[in-house]
Amino acid sequence: MKVLALDSSGLVASVAIVEENGADQNLLAEYTVNYKKTHSQTLLPMLDEIVKMTELDLKTIDAVAVAAGPGSFTGLRIGSATAKGLGLALDKPLVEIPTVDGLAYNLYGTDRLICPIMDARRNQVYTGIYEFRGGSLQVLETQMAVGIEVIAEKLRGMNREVIFLGDGVPVFRKRLEEELMAGAAFSFAPAHLNKQRAGAVGALALQYLREGKTVSAAEHRPTYLRLSQAERERLEQEKNRKQEES
Repeated sequence: MKVLALDSSGLVASVAIVEENGADQNLLAEYTVNYKKTHSQTLLPMLDEIVKMTELDLKTIDAVAVAAGPGSFTGLRIGSATAKGLGLALDKPLVEIPTVDGLAYNLYGTDRLICPIMDARRNQVYTGIYEFRGGSLQVLETQMAVGIEVIAEKLRGMNREVIFLGDGVPVFRKRLEEELMAGAAFSFAPAHLNKQRAGAVGALALQYLREGKTVSAAEHRPTYLRLSQAERERLEQEKNRKQEES
């Protein structure tokens, strides 16, 4: 099996090709950029470069994997549109990988709890709690949008060592240290593992593909977990108008 994986859910844009032959998995190529450019500028050129460098015939892939959310509203839309376009053009299924799950998969094999932290703005994070058991990623707390104190309380209750990663770590590191000072032991993932990687999305997608967890390109929709700012403002305006009318 061969999967083309995309992740534009956060600050990083990443594209990868991952294949599986029996028990062997191979990361054929991965292109990741985290530098002051919009994903609309980077994602397709990165994809084109990887296809050229690996001499890949896109018709030979078995599925397109995409980090399906939560994350940046604009980033998710760009990734989803790209994945849908490829799926429709190539007549291939899509594998929807929950963004926080894919981020946790960076730390495959660790014996610690894994807690990805993505900055969701408005004093919230996209997060979850995971562990590896028997070589498989286990979801202990499914991905959610909460305040940092909520996830810290959950971790204190588990009383196990935890490792944090994600673009929310620099933003909330001090708060985490304060919240967990008298609780669970904790550490932070190194630079080469602490952001989204399409290689991890693709590797997890191979497992999903074996389990038949696919959707058609037409069915795919990103998962936001929260309303966009525009939607929140519209609802607030409607609420205010109804109050004025009453």
